[in-house]
Amino acid sequence: MEIAPPDPQLTDGELRLRAWRDDDLADLVRCCNDPDVRRFIPPIPIPYTEADGRAFIAGISGGLSLCVADAETDLLLGAIGMRILDVGAGQLGYWVAPEARRRGVATRALTLLSRWAIAHLRLERVQLFTDVENPVSMRVAERAGFSREGLLRAWYELRGERRDAVMFSLLPADLA
Repeated sequence: MEIAPPDPQLTDGELRLRAWRDDDLADLVRCCNDPDVRRFIPPIPIPYTEADGRAFIAGISGGLSLCVADAETDLLLGAIGMRILDVGAGQLGYWVAPEARRRGVATRALTLLSRWAIAHLRLERVQLFTDVENPVSMRVAERAGFSREGLLRAWYELRGERRDAVMFSLLPADLA
């Protein structure tokens, strides 16, 4: 299900969530070939090519995918996306460019998009999962106000291997 991008764009003054553009292609390909970006994200092909990037920017993946950009320079800092799972529920995912890590980019982007989804899409649940070996992503979820729900054994497939994941959620009541 396609989701219309936020209008106006979401920003916290330091970063903004915007639509992907053709001039993001080189940075997108570079980042998606970074071992730490693709390590826990199953849909990222290895190697990630310009054709993959063009298809991604064209939006053929469905859902909502936004570039996380520096609010002042407009440079790519990462990506965040969401898809609707069921009526009233959405799932989010994100990654951060190597040069933008350890600056709170993922936490701020996740906070912006998750609150928007609850307020404007009227979602009753937004969730994300992280691989059990990805403590950095777990800290991002917790800092953005998500609650850890539990371990999901053999939850997803990552390059031919069933992997355990930790589920996190955010509900409207958590924001009250």
